[in-house]
Amino acid sequence: MGYADDMSLAAQGWDQPDAVRVRVPGKINLALLVGPRGDDGYHELATIFQAVSLFDEVTATLAPADITCTMRGAMATGVGAGIDNLAVRAADLLRQEYDIDAGVELTIDKSIPVAGGMAGGSADAAGTLVACARLWQLSADDAELAELGARLGADVPFLISGGCALGLGRGQRLTPTLSRGSYHWVLAMSDHGLSTPEVYARFDHLAAQAGRTPASPDLPRELMMALAAGNPREVGQHLVNDLEPPAFSLAPSLRTLLGVGRRAGALGGLVSGSGPTVAFLACDEDSATNLALELSSQGVAHQIRIVTGPVPGATVI
Repeated sequence: MGYADDMSLAAQGWDQPDAVRVRVPGKINLALLVGPRGDDGYHELATIFQAVSLFDEVTATLAPADITCTMRGAMATGVGAGIDNLAVRAADLLRQEYDIDAGVELTIDKSIPVAGGMAGGSADAAGTLVACARLWQLSADDAELAELGARLGADVPFLISGGCALGLGRGQRLTPTLSRGSYHWVLAMSDHGLSTPEVYARFDHLAAQAGRTPASPDLPRELMMALAAGNPREVGQHLVNDLEPPAFSLAPSLRTLLGVGRRAGALGGLVSGSGPTVAFLACDEDSATNLALELSSQGVAHQIRIVTGPVPGATVI
């Protein structure tokens, strides 16, 4: 995908802002069905994403030439701000694709955990693409930004659009999914991350041990029907994640945590993505509050958060 210089609206005389702030959500995988690993090293997936109200904020400020990044907030500890940071890579990719000479100073206020199964790094990349496109006054729509984002990570395109969607392939081929109503979640977060590649490697190891070759994943039709009907109890019964066994193998305490939440009244629960964040579904706001209090009293998680979904994707604020 190539772009001509005239794709920059700033070059055509449009007013250019000094800074742009974007709010971007985290995600929960309500279903994550894992198939065989392809020649490219990635597994075939069928997943249902839901964007939830745990947000990072990305502020992009115009700079002369360089790309710099400052991480702040509750989940910023230990997150690098160099070229390995997905937000920095996103800004650099956008600048190269549109042949932009300007730089950007990124400031990211983090509430979404990185290596937590909620796409914290991908959220920052999605927010950066949207913020820098507006800052540099590029005529790039969400579809074009999502295409670029897919080069950075399979979750990035979804976090640009948000809402609720079916993801196929590596998760980047998106189809919006009908979802009625609002869903109340209690997130139990760990202070230790799980490496996504390590979890997938353990998935392959466990499959080989069992003499099993994963089949191509089916669509999670019963879950999709429950979402379309707006029935939280049915949704809770059909939550599924094929990465739970390898996540349990690497972090056995997650199995205990799931049991605690279910006994405390959750409609359902699962490890989100590759973990270790565990998401519990409650039937309403009051039930979510009571569940959060019970989990907190038992000291089974580093941090407890109550969120709702679905919410919009990366949004300029």
